[in-house]
Amino acid sequence: MHDDGLFDERVALTYDSDDAGMFSREVLGPTVDFLAEVAAGRRALELAIGTGRVALPLSERGVDVAGIELSRPMASQLAAKPGGDRIPVTIGDMATIRVDGTFGLVYLVYNTITNLLTQDEQVACFRNAAAHLEPGGHFVIETFVPSVRRLPPGESLVPFDVSDHHVGIDEYDVVGQRVTSHHYTIADGRVDVFRTPHRYAWPAEYDLMARIAGLELQERWADWKRSPFTADSASHVSVWRKPGG
Repeated sequence: MHDDGLFDERVALTYDSDDAGMFSREVLGPTVDFLAEVAAGRRALELAIGTGRVALPLSERGVDVAGIELSRPMASQLAAKPGGDRIPVTIGDMATIRVDGTFGLVYLVYNTITNLLTQDEQVACFRNAAAHLEPGGHFVIETFVPSVRRLPPGESLVPFDVSDHHVGIDEYDVVGQRVTSHHYTIADGRVDVFRTPHRYAWPAEYDLMARIAGLELQERWADWKRSPFTADSASHVSVWRKPGG
């Protein structure tokens, strides 16, 4: 999985401003509404909590939130924010590290499941999520649907954002189920390059990972607003339940 070498101090310092759109009310409102409803007054654990984009507003809604984060610089950004001291963060790999107690909700947002670069790591993450859940608890992930249908024969590149200040291109390895996101940010006459590797999977593979971990699919949507998931959906929000409770 990624370590501080990728989400290092330099990235952490500009992470929020570089992804400012993800902090908008239009994005965060439905996200927090959805998660607060699923939490239903129970404790919540965010895997890869980052700088607290989702955890802080969820905490403000009265949900008792804890987090796991591999990058110390990202966790430090969260701790420095108003309300950050209310959210305990354990430093470590979300696929393996344990946090004390159990939770009614474990969640993983914004494609972060794909930061685990092997199937074994992703299965371990599902198992770790299940181990933290109380009976009747839920595991929620938000992630993209691979855009391989957009690939012309013999090609591997799919642009996902082209603007005056940013160019984003995904490079697919369809055999290895890998995609590298290339980001070129233009500011003050210079270009900053940032690349992130990911392992993608189809929803059916995530369902099998959940079954291995003892979880059952409860619902799947195209987004946090509960739009129907279809063959043309670019992302999915999936909810698995731990039996019992």
